[in-house]
Amino acid sequence: MTYENVIYETSDHLATVTLNRPERLNAWTGEMEKEVRDAMAKADADPNVRVIILTGAGRGFCAGAEMNNLADMSSRKDGPEERSLRVTTKPYDPRVPADYQTQYSYLLGVTKPIIGAINGPVAGMGLAIVLFTDIRFASENAVFTTAFARRGLIAEHGLSWTLPRLVGHSNALDLLMTARKVTAKEAEKMGLVSRVIPQDTFMQEVRAYAKELAALSSPRSTRIIKKQVYEALNLTLAEAIGVANTEMIESLKTDDFKEGVAHFLEKRPPEFTGT
Repeated sequence: MTYENVIYETSDHLATVTLNRPERLNAWTGEMEKEVRDAMAKADADPNVRVIILTGAGRGFCAGAEMNNLADMSSRKDGPEERSLRVTTKPYDPRVPADYQTQYSYLLGVTKPIIGAINGPVAGMGLAIVLFTDIRFASENAVFTTAFARRGLIAEHGLSWTLPRLVGHSNALDLLMTARKVTAKEAEKMGLVSRVIPQDTFMQEVRAYAKELAALSSPRSTRIIKKQVYEALNLTLAEAIGVANTEMIESLKTDDFKEGVAHFLEKRPPEFTGT
């Protein structure tokens, strides 16, 4: 696929997917959606990529859905079936949990860590999407808003599931019902992002974190850990421990386990292969 709305770059075992409509604050469109999904699949399939970064070009991450598209939807006179939102899912894959096969939740099923690098304002659909990334960093210039209630809409695209799990039910209802603007510092305090980084060094520090993750952690381990954490959300404690016990036995058989011990004893950087 040729990309017109995103930039896809790889280096140092990293893939960076950049939303690239800076003149529209990277407002989300159907074409951007297709390109992001394709880029994520490309990064996931690339054996040289160990960590994925999702960010925005220019001064913001994503302003949400393209307002011209919303205006068109609000003025249409056809019935609810014709107005229903298009769900861009691939043919059902029985090997992948159903939770990971909806319009944006597929990001949870990407086997590699995804870092959401929130470089500026993020709203509505943009916020819903970035909450499906695994680790989120915000620049000090970032501002967050759910936006939907102020457009006569509801908690779209899984926000009613992701947001309470990150910030608690009370904070989630506050952010969803008021659609007020939240600073990066407040977002960090409530757990929406892991860290706030100065704007001048934002991408430099994000990339340094991602490079360290790619270099020092076994790619097999990060793949299994990501799967464990998301699947455990729907398991009992006993079931989650059972999964961990099974995965530990498998880990002890791997080359990455042998290398993990060897590099520690030999006091050298690891050379993980993911096997």
